[in-house]
Amino acid sequence: MPDTSEVCPKCGSPLGDIQQTPSGRKLQRCSTGSWNPETKKTEGCSFVKWLPIEPLPLDEKCPKCGSPLILQVTRFGKKMKKCSTSSWDREKRQATGCVYIEWINGTTESLDEDCPECGSKLVLFTTNSGKKMKKCSTSGWDRETRQATGCKYVYWFKPGEFMASTGEENLPPEPAI
Repeated sequence: MPDTSEVCPKCGSPLGDIQQTPSGRKLQRCSTGSWNPETKKTEGCSFVKWLPIEPLPLDEKCPKCGSPLILQVTRFGKKMKKCSTSSWDREKRQATGCVYIEWINGTTESLDEDCPECGSKLVLFTTNSGKKMKKCSTSGWDRETRQATGCKYVYWFKPGEFMASTGEENLPPEPAI
């Protein structure tokens, strides 16, 4: 049942139910519009209201000042740990308080499997949006030439696929409540 308390600024129809993307972001579409995954286009009214992601307190202390750290997600979906005392002064356009930030770019875990192409060990890489892949531990990326280096073996796990080595199901991360 759509939320009738808010209306679409484009067409005046009520906004639909709150939906969640696979990466955990929440949005509200106009009730007259919908996303067609086959054509990858919006049908009907194209208005989308992205809901802000509330910071999540962590059980870690800031290495600079000792205050608690929080997990913050940017409007583009990148995740970071930052000091809870930091904020942004819009008028002066500068940070205030402690400026400690640690970007989270994914995690890498060693696997007890050999690469089928070169024989080196494989690693399990989890992106910051929760997608998982197995890749060769010798693989890398040259930013200047924008090309892969080392062994190019990569296997992306599909949603719902089980990993044989750990039995872990590859699903997007649980939303932070």
